[in-house]
Amino acid sequence: MIAVYPGSFDPVTLGHVDIIGRAAKITNKLVVAVLKNSSKSPMFNVQERVETLREVCLGIRNVEIAAFDGLLVEYARSIGANAIIRGLRAVTDFEYEFQMALSNRMLDDNIETLFISTNAQYSYISSSVVKEIARLGGDFSQMVPKAAHIKLLQKMGSM
Repeated sequence: MIAVYPGSFDPVTLGHVDIIGRAAKITNKLVVAVLKNSSKSPMFNVQERVETLREVCLGIRNVEIAAFDGLLVEYARSIGANAIIRGLRAVTDFEYEFQMALSNRMLDDNIETLFISTNAQYSYISSSVVKEIARLGGDFSQMVPKAAHIKLLQKMGSM
């Protein structure tokens, strides 16, 4: 099975890393795909996010990092993926993710969406929360991998 795990990863969190590690165990190849979303203004540009993810996933043999834009289903098809991995933190994530899964299935019923619940210890972590804590000078070191922590501190001018 080839799967794609899409997201903005701005920044990558330990919750993302948890999903990546667990998805890598059940796939032959996992492509972690950073979304180029022109409607958002991310803290990190696409290349910075790709580089951070490459550093974080260095030891996972079947994980590749890429960037994409456009429809996820079209991207999945273009790389030969037959599954989309989506992480769930809480029940509130499910409603949105379920709608997206049904939409993707309508676009291509050969690509399945698989939901993976994050480890409970990461269920409260989101990239938005991490950025807000960082902006306010709080300690977010237990929410992100070391590479992301360093890069976020540099971006905030704290190093």
